[in-house]
Formats: sequence, C-alpha cells, structure tokens
Amino acid sequence: KLENFRVPFIGWNMSLNRYIPVRRGDKQSVSEMMRSCAEALDEGSSVMIFPEGTRSKTGRLRQFKLGAFELATTTRRPILPIIIRGTAQALPADGFCISSNPIELEVLPPMLPEEFEGMEPCNVMDKTRRIFAEALGEEEDAPLINS
Repeated sequence: KLENFRVPFIGWNMSLNRYIPVRRGDKQSVSEMMRSCAEALDEGSSVMIFPEGTRSKTGRLRQFKLGAFELATTTRRPILPIIIRGTAQALPADGFCISSNPIELEVLPPMLPEEFEGMEPCNVMDKTRRIFAEALGEEEDAPLINS
C-alpha cells in the first residue's frame, strides 16, 4: 500500500526493490497498479500479490480480493500459491515490534493458465482460496474471517 512507501528505510527499500504502490479504495490507483503488474510480467519479472490484501490478526485465512485473479486470467500467467505461517506471532498486524518466532513458507503446486482457461476471475479466486484453506487445515465452509 502507498502509505508504506513513506515509512523511513522500509519505503526506500520498497522503491529499490520495485514494489508497485497502490492507494486502497482508489479505483484509478488500483487500475495503475494492475497495469504496472502486467508490464512487470511482460518484462519477465514475477509479481507477488497477497490475495487477502492485509495480514490476519488471528492467523486464520481471510477473504480474498479479486485483483490477483483478474491479473492472472487476463495475462494468462500461472498462480503459485505460497502459505506463510508464523507472521501473526512474529510481527503482529497492529505494531512494528518483531518477536522471535519461526516463519514457515510452504510452496504449493502451481496453477497453470490451462487449469483456469475460460474461468471467471471470481471462480479462480474461489478455487485458489479452497487450495489455501485445505493446506491450512481450515474448513472450506467455515465463515470467512475479516480480522
């Protein structure tokens, strides 16, 4: 998000690493971000998008936002689901105080464009969220968490 670019050192690092800013709730900013992501993909870069849009305070899976899946379907690029565990304990969403806690990454099998050919972005989003929920051991029909 755009506000993070103003944080000393962190914002500078984000700029150097070619992070793409977005102003939440601003349709023009979101459109520019999507265009920048598509250009980065065309240039051969990978684009990492956190489909929940923000961190979960509880560590439970939150609702997904549609943008990443619109990007994947329009550019016909694969989706590589990655589960990150332990961030809620290591860096709580409501602060900058880092605590000692292991962080685990689990790289799930890629979803190739052929697997979601002709699907609407919302259906690709739902399919991906089910994959995440299964990997996390969360029930698919459990209520979506927004915290």
